[in-house]
Amino acid sequence: MDLITFGVQVLNAVQYGMVLFLVASGLTLVFGILGVINLAHGAFYMLGAYLAYWIAAYTGNFWIAMVGGLIIAFVVGLGLENVFIRRLYGRDHLAQVLLSFGFILVIDEVRQLLFGKDVHSVAPPPSLSGSIQLTDNLSYSVYRLAICVFCLAVAAVIFYVIQRTKIGMIVRAGAENREMTRALGIKFDVVNRYVFAVGIALAALGGIVVSPVSTVFPGMGDSMLILSFVVVVLGGIGSVAGAAIGALLIGFTDTFGKVFFPSVSSVLIYVLMAAVLLWRPNGILGRRDV
Repeated sequence: MDLITFGVQVLNAVQYGMVLFLVASGLTLVFGILGVINLAHGAFYMLGAYLAYWIAAYTGNFWIAMVGGLIIAFVVGLGLENVFIRRLYGRDHLAQVLLSFGFILVIDEVRQLLFGKDVHSVAPPPSLSGSIQLTDNLSYSVYRLAICVFCLAVAAVIFYVIQRTKIGMIVRAGAENREMTRALGIKFDVVNRYVFAVGIALAALGGIVVSPVSTVFPGMGDSMLILSFVVVVLGGIGSVAGAAIGALLIGFTDTFGKVFFPSVSSVLIYVLMAAVLLWRPNGILGRRDV
């Protein structure tokens, strides 16, 4: 493998890992802060992709589709938390699993009623539709490069909010010791609502940014849900920084595994997860049991 090809694979790995981080960061926030297992997280990733297709087809503008899809997903998250999720806090995981599975069925039925079972495509914005010529036979999509930059920027914003703002301090305190935080007088009703809505919006954003480089099809969120849970387990439940590390590890493992070990590439991610859990049972940045 020459240096240029290696560089392309590194970019592919970073792009894949950072998109996965967008989705998994929302899942680890909901799971780690709210204590809710959301099996419908992949369905919201699919919802984002379909919203991008629908709004882009109606307006002819991908940027409007991105903003509109993100707003719709955020509002849907607020509504679901207010009506359904808030009733699950403190209840056993079976109730959470059953409700979130019900979300999957409802979202899939709505998707089928609105869009059918056809496979759709979304055109990238014209300003990012070209490619960079690297060699006579090798080029790299400008939009794929833009995904890397955009996802890194979103990750920087997430880390800034969590580490440098008051709301981030409350979220971190709640993840560390929820009961003590309540004893200090912090009410979590509004925090819970916005954390869940942000988690849903991040999942949808992952589907939106991927839609121009991947087809939009029924069930596209299933594999993303599994990978997101792997990222959460690798990084440690509730740790956004751990989710970033876990997502990049999976991105590089999957990308270079397909290059060097194509016959076993599908299992390398799970081998990586098993190895990490043997080393750190609570994940790379997970809290150790005392």
